[in-house]
Amino acid sequence: MARKAKSIPARSRPKTAARLSPRLRVYVGDEIALGPGKVELLEAILETGSISEAAKQLGMSYNRAWLLVRTMNGCFKEPLVQAERGGGTGGGAALTKSGQAIVALYQQMTRDTLAATKPAWNELLAYFK
Repeated sequence: MARKAKSIPARSRPKTAARLSPRLRVYVGDEIALGPGKVELLEAILETGSISEAAKQLGMSYNRAWLLVRTMNGCFKEPLVQAERGGGTGGGAALTKSGQAIVALYQQMTRDTLAATKPAWNELLAYFK
């Protein structure tokens, strides 16, 4: 006969701290032009100099990474990522000046969102156990 696992009463469970994590998304029409995952990909491309390496680092397929890059490049006036084909020279990818500026602006918007919600967040925290 299998034994049932004892459940721990809610009041004796270890407390985990509540946290706020805004996830901003910028739409162009129905397309998500920019969001947390796309910014993470841009940051990884900046760090690695490669779409392939950035995809590996983030645990996504190369094709998925390229699809996200194409979507972002198509949504903005100027491309965010400039890629060079592989082959003998090894290829690579880099963020354009626009790409770097957009990453910085997105990060600033996230910080501003956290700052703007801080008073209500502090009030909401009082309702948690």
